[in-house]
Amino acid sequence: MEERCQNLPNLVSSFVDTFVDFCVSGGIFLPPDHSPPLFQTCFPSPRRLVAIGDLHGDLQKSKQSLRLAGLIDSHDHWCGGDSTLVQVGDVLDRGGQELKILYFLEKLKRQAVKSGGNVITMNGNHEIMNVDGDFRYVTPSGLDEFTNWAYWFCIGNSIKSLCDGLEKPKDLYRGIPSSFPRLKQKYASGFRSRIAALRPNGPIAARFLSKNLTVVVVGESVFVHGGVLPGHVVYGLERINLEVRDWISGLRERVTSSLVRGRNSLVWLRMFSTTEVCDCTALQHVLSTIPGARRMIMGHTIQQAGINAVCDNRALRIDVGMSKGCINGLPEVLEISDGSGVRILTSNPYRTVDLLLMAPPPAPQQVQVEA
Repeated sequence: MEERCQNLPNLVSSFVDTFVDFCVSGGIFLPPDHSPPLFQTCFPSPRRLVAIGDLHGDLQKSKQSLRLAGLIDSHDHWCGGDSTLVQVGDVLDRGGQELKILYFLEKLKRQAVKSGGNVITMNGNHEIMNVDGDFRYVTPSGLDEFTNWAYWFCIGNSIKSLCDGLEKPKDLYRGIPSSFPRLKQKYASGFRSRIAALRPNGPIAARFLSKNLTVVVVGESVFVHGGVLPGHVVYGLERINLEVRDWISGLRERVTSSLVRGRNSLVWLRMFSTTEVCDCTALQHVLSTIPGARRMIMGHTIQQAGINAVCDNRALRIDVGMSKGCINGLPEVLEISDGSGVRILTSNPYRTVDLLLMAPPPAPQQVQVEA
């Protein structure tokens, strides 16, 4: 009994956190986290690899994409077995269900690990912008969602402050002004809440965004939101991930701007993703400097005609603008598997695609676009 009483403050804290999560996430109970603490940049080639592009606050389209890939069932639980999912960033902005997607992906991460699978989330330029306090692409519904989060988070802190044995919670809004002269007052609460949540070491930034990778190599595929240049490889891919993580976590004051800000950074580069032109020579040079890399898979630039590949299938562009805040595109995902090679899974019944084939090519009947 004495031991239980000693653990009571921690039990209260855990219960309050679960209650707040349930209220904010739309009814999600996060399972226990058994993910390995290892923060790694390179992963071995899985049996099945699925890549999904920019989600931009649209939970419905996010779930449609995951179902299209056969990764979640009718109850929104992971059913992908030992598959690996890579989401290439830009969960934030342009929509009003950003937090719900973050919670949902976190739930899938924890469920996937139990089946031998993996869910890898990445930083896009919009994650970096929000950590920087750049809210140019935030929607009113996105502000409302963070206002609601702050309401429940502060209630949770108030309950914790009444419990002896728990450290008194810090003021969520410490250092944040209560009003913004150039902003309509009705939006002030949302802006304050968003700054508090997403600034370096903010509760949402530290809990979710700090787990994101900025560049990752899975088997023969290099994943990045915008693109990788030779200078990034020289700087060190693992070093980039660690520095961005530590900045988001509040462990370092800044991160090198050329890595995550500016048109030639990893999250803003469009050299390989614009439909007009792709510098295949530069791309091949980059891939040749990353051991085992055969292709680069990126989001960031909307492909109105759907997922496509250029440069002899070495550049794969997977942002289809599926969010209603973008072009409301039909969901598509990229699949790389032992049995079927590289193919596009699409929900567009009218699309005919010459599937992206890597040697050894599969038999013709295996090359298909699935509805």
